[in-house]
Amino acid sequence: MAVRNVDAADFESATAKGVVLVDFWATWCGPCRMQGAILEEKIAPAHPGLEILKVDVDRNQELAAKFGVMSIPTLLVMKDGRAVREFVGVTSPDEIMSAVQGA
Repeated sequence: MAVRNVDAADFESATAKGVVLVDFWATWCGPCRMQGAILEEKIAPAHPGLEILKVDVDRNQELAAKFGVMSIPTLLVMKDGRAVREFVGVTSPDEIMSAVQGA
């Protein structure tokens, strides 16, 4: 499944069921671009059924605050609407895959 952008209006329904990987990022953030490349080039191809969502923190400040996002990139592994793992900073593909598979 492709990586897609969501906003606060779509977030709840997009994360309600199953395992979802959420990337909180910003366009001006260099490490966020690095993390985005990992998600698009490594994680998405390895897990074609995994929903990967990107949330722009500049456009969705309330949503970022709801999840306590203080630094970006922040990744959340969500299962059935609840955050079960969090990673702050650029995270390796192996760490991400392990968390997704363990969720």
